[in-house]
Amino acid sequence: SVYVIFPGNTDQWVALDVHTDTVGVEQMSADPFGGEVRAGRVYGRGAVDTKASLAVALALLEALHTSGAKPQPNLLIAATADEEDQARGAPAFAEWVRRRGIVLDQLMVAEPTQCRPIHGHKGVVRLRFDVVGHPAHSAQPQHGKNAISAGAQLALAFAAEHERLQSADSTSALGRAALTVTLISGGRGINIVPDECSLSVDRRVVTGEQPEEIIAALTELAQRVCPLPVQATKLLAVGAFLQEPATPWIEQLCAWSGAAAALVPYGTNAWAYGGLARECVVLGPGSIDQAHGVEEWVAVSELLKLSQIYSQWWGI
Repeated sequence: SVYVIFPGNTDQWVALDVHTDTVGVEQMSADPFGGEVRAGRVYGRGAVDTKASLAVALALLEALHTSGAKPQPNLLIAATADEEDQARGAPAFAEWVRRRGIVLDQLMVAEPTQCRPIHGHKGVVRLRFDVVGHPAHSAQPQHGKNAISAGAQLALAFAAEHERLQSADSTSALGRAALTVTLISGGRGINIVPDECSLSVDRRVVTGEQPEEIIAALTELAQRVCPLPVQATKLLAVGAFLQEPATPWIEQLCAWSGAAAALVPYGTNAWAYGGLARECVVLGPGSIDQAHGVEEWVAVSELLKLSQIYSQWWGI
């Protein structure tokens, strides 16, 4: 990650977090690094998620520096690493800010929201469950312990847990929690009773839930229903993000963007910034529908709108 401070004319501190990593490019239909501009759109991996936001910010700050002017608030730009994989960049930035005793008044996390202010989203717990069986010749399955069959029982138990979550009364503004089995693998050969099976799950977290308690509950569920030994491994655990929308800054952003504040189902770096800033919001150009696909793009008109929002926010 790279952090840059642009001193301002006031005592106020504001920050912009833009993650610089992207998903892979292997399946893309055009040059992922070309940055082609066509029909009012910029194409390429990261165009919408989320390098466009950083490009707009740097263009504005370059012009500001050339003119010898300053932003009104002290401005901290965080180009964070590792948002897409293990989400290590955001907590590292939060720790960096706290160590220096910086108190942020406002923090914006750049993600594709069509420049609509986002004030909340669910968190996520991701776990892998490894089931251990015993191999045998498939002609004599009674001599083995089938890890895939045990894993299938585990998958059905997780599906039942998802239905329970979906039918429960929700007291969170973020809606109901969800649990999905997203990966499953196992076996060594078509004529071998499988001695291993691995399942990965994605559990969406709402306000009022603690990730570590969810991990403990899912681990207990797995060990209770699986007829063979099973080991749980934590892959990711982040809490939900929810900001009160009726704040002066968010109301300003709504006016500048022409869109009401909203909630979204996907996650962002904002999960790591609880207590780091007095106000936190997610906002950026383009739609999440254009992210992670075989063709990624952002509309030039969205970049112009973002430029106006940043300019008003920074008082330039």
